[in-house]
Amino acid sequence: MERSNEEQIEISLGFRRKLAEKGWLTIAWPKEYGGKEHSNMEQAIFDERTSYYRAPGWGIATGIAGPTILHFGTEKNKKDWIPRIASAEIDMWLGYSEPNAGSDLSSIQTMAGKDGDDYIINGQKTWSTMAHTADYAWLIARTDPSGHRHKSISLFVVDNKTPGVTIRPLVNITGVHSFNEVFFDNVRVPKENMIGEKNMGFYYLMTALDFERLFVGIGGFRRVFEQFLTYIEQTERDNVPLKNNPNVRRKMAEIAIKIEVAYMFFWRTAEMLDKGQIPSVESSELKLVTTELSRNMADITMEILGPYGQLVPDSKRAPFRGLSPRGYLDCISATIGAGTSEIQRNIIAARGLGLPAK
Repeated sequence: MERSNEEQIEISLGFRRKLAEKGWLTIAWPKEYGGKEHSNMEQAIFDERTSYYRAPGWGIATGIAGPTILHFGTEKNKKDWIPRIASAEIDMWLGYSEPNAGSDLSSIQTMAGKDGDDYIINGQKTWSTMAHTADYAWLIARTDPSGHRHKSISLFVVDNKTPGVTIRPLVNITGVHSFNEVFFDNVRVPKENMIGEKNMGFYYLMTALDFERLFVGIGGFRRVFEQFLTYIEQTERDNVPLKNNPNVRRKMAEIAIKIEVAYMFFWRTAEMLDKGQIPSVESSELKLVTTELSRNMADITMEILGPYGQLVPDSKRAPFRGLSPRGYLDCISATIGAGTSEIQRNIIAARGLGLPAK
């Protein structure tokens, strides 16, 4: 039965709250902050299994904001936000990108001016995934207009219900309302909602992006591959089993190898976190490999299915339950969010290989 987007959101929220009750959303967090103090490898194993079965798991709050607050937040930040995040009481959306600032986030124009014990925020964010269903914005804004572009940005948590916040839908290429554009018109935010130190937000953001790049849903790749392999094993073309076609076998072998490579990067990042290391380069490698893999899988799936692969689920002739068109269109955005593939290659080249910037 096809469920509406609203129903799926409600089911997801209920499931995540049940996970939170058991501490499974924050397995690797310290116990005093609602975690179970297990290893990051154990957290990775749990995340791999939940993503394989497409179970709701991490959100922006637990996967990105929470770890960043634990690293850089003041004690008051931790007291204010960590318990609510760990219990899945609240979720957040990423207030990073703007109409004229995407890959270069140091170019943001959203301003946060001090006014007594508050900050007044004015500006616009775009491509704000699920802002319409979240509770708070995890937002960057410029707090020193005359400062250095990297030393004039601060991180804030902003309540969506604050007067002056306007959320407008942006329907994505698959016809789903997931993105939004969000406007801030004299939005008053308590100074306590600033995370860490003033004007240090850009540097916190770099670590937050590393956490975001670890959030890849690795198990989903294996699940889709196995499902498509089953389709190939059960399908004939011109009275010849599709699984006996050498071109099909070669393409599927290529994807199988790339999935194993992606898993290698995934486990490597978890190992590094357990050693107290920050996997900056490795998170970019993981993000690059997995998002490019999503495009590889979509391309090969459509190529194997042929013209019928363009049919959507409503068509009785749609092969593979009509899943391919949506995956083919949706995978494009994965190579853009959390830094484009080109940005990831630049990071790997500069930080990992020590190559010059020019």
